Amino acid sequence: MADLRYPNEFIYESTDWFRIGIAAYTPGSLVGSGTSTNTFPTETNYIILPMPSNIQDGNSVAYDENGLNPIAAAGLNGATALMDITLDSNFFKTGGAALNKVKEEFNNIGAGNVLDLLKKSLAAEAISVFGGNITINSLLARESGQILNPNMELLFSGVTLRTFRFSFKMTPRDNDESANIRKIIYTLKQNMAPKNGSTFVGTPNVFNLEYKKGNQSHPFLHKFKPCFLKDMAVNYTGENTYATYSDGTPISMTMDLTFQEMFPIYDNDYSGFVASSATQGVGY
Repeated sequence: MADLRYPNEFIYESTDWFRIGIAAYTPGSLVGSGTSTNTFPTETNYIILPMPSNIQDGNSVAYDENGLNPIAAAGLNGATALMDITLDSNFFKTGGAALNKVKEEFNNIGAGNVLDLLKKSLAAEAISVFGGNITINSLLARESGQILNPNMELLFSGVTLRTFRFSFKMTPRDNDESANIRKIIYTLKQNMAPKNGSTFVGTPNVFNLEYKKGNQSHPFLHKFKPCFLKDMAVNYTGENTYATYSDGTPISMTMDLTFQEMFPIYDNDYSGFVASSATQGVGY
């Protein structure tokens, strides 16, 4: 297993550093269903870098506002009851009961003349076809100064994937560091690139990120799930001026990396962490 590092200084037990492991992507080899640790494929090489600046994490969950007014709720309940009975083999015997159930649902909402409301709703949709900005609620507001109760609620709508952005300032001090920086940039570019084939294009390699303290995982900072490297940008004029050594190596460079996790974070991802422990960190 080859490793690349910048700077070339030895990493002591008390030194904090950043590790990027690289492995080939194998479909189905990673499990993202919320296990506390994701099995990571065997790494082909890894990169050692100093701790990035502006370290931060952020977890988010997707929610959407959703409303269900009484007319829609009654129609939903009635339609469900109608379908339940329709799917019954005795539909021709129970069809009347199904229609009575629909009628009962509309009678129970206490919304006055339901038929009139339905007519207004259909009329509003018809006018909207011709560019009119008319809704059933706008008609009700004009006529009676009230609208249908939307019964608004914030509902869970899905998971999200975290994105991490890192910036590294690199100033080679000798030929070895110059060569390592060149290899690091080349290696990251190569492994983030899709694999070219005659018929299909293959998925790029996978990246495993980890904050380290000496030869151990960092005892406080957040953990990562396997990531893809989505974006990489290198500024070869790190001091905003073009300047190189005699061999053409820029004297200062800035490398910006954007990673995105392959899997969302679930509650049982934290089952292996103990908040009161001084070595477990903050989890994901």
